[in-house]
Amino acid sequence: MKNYNVGIIGATGMVGQRFALLLADHPWFKVTALAASASSAGKSYEEAIGSRWAMTEAIPENLKKMTVYDAEKDIEEIVSKVDFVFCAVAMKKDEIKALEEKYAKHECPVVSNNSAHRFTPDVPMVVPELNPEHIEIIEAQRKRLGTKKGFVAVKSNCSLQSYVPALFPLDKAGFEVDKCLVCTYQAISGAGKTFERWPEILDNVVPYIGGEEEKSEQEPLKIWGKIEGGKIVSANKPSFTAQCLRVPVSDGHMAAVFVSFKNKPSKEQMLEVWKNFKGVPQELELPHAPKQFLNYFTEDDMPQTKLSRNLEGGMAVSIGRLREDSQYDYKFVCLSHNTLRGAAGGAVLLAELLAAKGYMD
Repeated sequence: MKNYNVGIIGATGMVGQRFALLLADHPWFKVTALAASASSAGKSYEEAIGSRWAMTEAIPENLKKMTVYDAEKDIEEIVSKVDFVFCAVAMKKDEIKALEEKYAKHECPVVSNNSAHRFTPDVPMVVPELNPEHIEIIEAQRKRLGTKKGFVAVKSNCSLQSYVPALFPLDKAGFEVDKCLVCTYQAISGAGKTFERWPEILDNVVPYIGGEEEKSEQEPLKIWGKIEGGKIVSANKPSFTAQCLRVPVSDGHMAAVFVSFKNKPSKEQMLEVWKNFKGVPQELELPHAPKQFLNYFTEDDMPQTKLSRNLEGGMAVSIGRLREDSQYDYKFVCLSHNTLRGAAGGAVLLAELLAAKGYMD
């Protein structure tokens, strides 16, 4: 595999910081440009972040003195230094859409952590193990943008990464998920917060996360969707209903899942599907692909957020407590690391898939 120079747009935020750590020793990708808002531009990365570094590991040495660009004004300079960029900016949705398309039109592929383009019909929203074929829509997107190389690809919402990976393989195995009720218990890092910055969350649960329930109900249908006539058409089944709560946990989103099937599997069949499921990232042995994507815990009190969120570098999904339900067919719990599998790690894995398939060349 060839090596690529990459940029991080929105490098000073929490997800940008996570990108910086994930890419520090990446075997294919080397960070050659960092960009953020105008207030950070011209400063070293270390100066621009100041006291806002939120990771437990230190800022990578090779990035500390790197000068931060203005994400909006310095596009030409940035794209001259990179093969593609990761985007994790904190701006209004329409501004993000415009900015990402601007990079694409400068013939710079964008792998985005943002939600702005998730429902643009010709932008693939990919969980690499589940719907890798959706990247084929990029050719149609390039036609619309008038680009030869540039495009935008996105990863899905972070909370989906806990429960959708458990459901999708069961559906594809012929059991056909009919309806799903999910309650997610989401870490404060999903809001870009730490306990120091948000002391009010201690000993507290907030029963509202703006826009999260809509994403949790609608985004899975795009993942289930099909490419038709130059766009991704969302499926109309399964039906999802969601309740999303913010809980006093640093990292890791948990989901309580209730599910009914058209063809109800046995518990043994479900466990077998989860154990044996592999996706394209595992077949290609991509650098950030977990060897065992779905991990089932037999203990009654597992998985636990603190104990299981970092499984396989935070890129695996943990499942437990599978049992029959009195109103749905089954209920179980799922867990994933929201800033690794759910955010920056999921975007890095998507970029690895795109690179392996030749879309970055």
